[in-house]
Amino acid sequence: MSTNTTSDVAEESPDANGSEELPGLRSRRNHPAARRVYEWARIILVAAILAIGVRSYAFQTFFVPSGSMLPTLQIGDRIIVNRLPWVRDNIHRDDIVVFRRTPGDTDPSRPADLVKRVIGLPGETISSKGLTIYINGRAMPEPWLPNFNAQPSNDLCSQSAFDIKTTVIPKGDYFVMGDCRGNSLDSRSWGFVPASYIVGKVFVTIWRNGHPFLHWY
Repeated sequence: MSTNTTSDVAEESPDANGSEELPGLRSRRNHPAARRVYEWARIILVAAILAIGVRSYAFQTFFVPSGSMLPTLQIGDRIIVNRLPWVRDNIHRDDIVVFRRTPGDTDPSRPADLVKRVIGLPGETISSKGLTIYINGRAMPEPWLPNFNAQPSNDLCSQSAFDIKTTVIPKGDYFVMGDCRGNSLDSRSWGFVPASYIVGKVFVTIWRNGHPFLHWY
């Protein structure tokens, strides 16, 4: 029935045949405003459920407990990770990713989820000498690294002493490292990260030093 028809019927006592309306039907037709409130409440509830579901499925907030990604990520930062499948399956070099602890990382005291930067991609040959990383024989620029010439010097984040031996990254795997090389256990220690272990890409920091903070990646 249309709204006008409902209103007309609600105002009549008996119908043309002398029969009375059912009490329940009369009650609903006498309160169109209540019906609108009810419909809007249902719409809002469904929208809220969908929003929560999308948020849980597509995005996740993480806390940064260590300094392995200094200066890019600070201790105590809260970051949001994009978990959408087409984003997670389209990983590039320089991306900052969150991933589950890999099989090669056998230290049970370490967090279940880690955050590092993607350095080497599947099928590439990676090596290093001193502070320089080589991908397929070519030096890789790393503008995100700490300034080692700054005063006071950043000894904590100095490059680890050992070099990366020339290695071919298997298909489906990634080579990841922390930006604070001297304070990061990463692919140099426990090997590659399988693509299936990647939770998603970090795309924004929302909290730093106890205050709201916004920085996009």
